[in-house]
Amino acid sequence: MEKSFYKRIVIKIGSSSLTHDGGRLNLIRIDHFLRQMVDLKNQGRDVLFVTSGAIAAGMAELGISTKPKMIPEQQAMAAVGQAQLMTIYNRFLREYGIIGAQVLLTSSDLEDRNRYLNAYNTLESLLKHDVIPIINENDTVATQEIKFGDNDTLSARVAGLVEADLLIILTDTEGLYNGDPRKEDNVELIRKVEEISPDIEKLAGGAGSKLGTGGMETKIAAAKIVVSSGITMVIGPGREPYTISRILEMLEAKKDFSIGTTFLPARNVLSKRKHWLLYNPSICGELTIDEGAEQALLEKGKSLLPGGIVSVTGSFRQGDPVAVVNKEKQMIAKGLVNYSAEEVERIKGHHSSEISNILGYMNGPDVIHRDNLVLENDNI
Repeated sequence: MEKSFYKRIVIKIGSSSLTHDGGRLNLIRIDHFLRQMVDLKNQGRDVLFVTSGAIAAGMAELGISTKPKMIPEQQAMAAVGQAQLMTIYNRFLREYGIIGAQVLLTSSDLEDRNRYLNAYNTLESLLKHDVIPIINENDTVATQEIKFGDNDTLSARVAGLVEADLLIILTDTEGLYNGDPRKEDNVELIRKVEEISPDIEKLAGGAGSKLGTGGMETKIAAAKIVVSSGITMVIGPGREPYTISRILEMLEAKKDFSIGTTFLPARNVLSKRKHWLLYNPSICGELTIDEGAEQALLEKGKSLLPGGIVSVTGSFRQGDPVAVVNKEKQMIAKGLVNYSAEEVERIKGHHSSEISNILGYMNGPDVIHRDNLVLENDNI
């Protein structure tokens, strides 16, 4: 069900909407965006700003026209550009009586449960003090292995983290089309998406702008993350006037979906814990299960018991996230294990009542408890 008032809003703005074509920061447009965010705060809303543009700003400052491919070079550009961004953002925000706070995250910050909760507590404290958190990927330390890959994904994961009501992604296109408007004539903008079907995902092909890394494909991936948490998402045109304000008016006045593309929340909403489990931790291993266990998980909502486990792959410890796959190696679930890989190897195929005799102790009758397990199709 659509909300009548969107209290907590995450706004992600791409590099192409923050910069001129040459790569330098577009100060008029930045001021325009920030004024709208301050106005939302004046209405009693929480606002979190996920920004791109650090690498682009650093490139312009150093006179580099083509984005470097090497990660260390991108990190150097980000180190220069991030300082520029925060200086400019706070200069404008302070004119309107608001303070902005820099929050830099890497993927691993949200994969570790304790750091995930620490990030949540920090953001909640900033919002409590009437501050606008300005969030970016920590490009200066991120490596290829731990990068979010794009700030669309980052904004979606932040929206889930803070339990936002709405995610707005502003870009240099108006929204999701039923074709490629750059190459095809007579394509139409899709105004509303009630379900992210395979056909919708196929429409998201193609690369993004030369400054950013997130094309429409990453925006659809972001939408899949947020709608599963009951969050509305809108892809809107970043270069049109008052887009942020107009999107809120559109949604809350229950008008036609006349701006961008709106993705409505899923009917089956994940709990915050299961949302974290499905989208954040990296897999440490794999458990292959038999048909009986697969049926128990998918159709009966049961925990994973040792008797249904056929084989163990990888090295993991108690509490680590693992994939649960069937005999065809299709991933059907993801969960936090009560036993290490070595322990599961010893108790697999056995009844739960035998665990104590085999190991000499017992962490519980199940290898993965239902509360710590999320099904792969829960994100559909």
